[in-house]
Amino acid sequence: MFRWAIIFAVIALLASFLGFGGVAGLSANFAYILLALAVILFIVAFVSRRM
Repeated sequence: MFRWAIIFAVIALLASFLGFGGVAGLSANFAYILLALAVILFIVAFVSRRM
């Protein structure tokens, strides 16, 4: 999941560099959502193993 977040972040950077603001914003949002989801799932998995 981190891999997809990084891919979308790179797409956002390239799109913003080329002037595609809509694509850049959408890709940045996807990257943020995937990164947040990955961190939440990591924390849940870590806590559930500790119990």
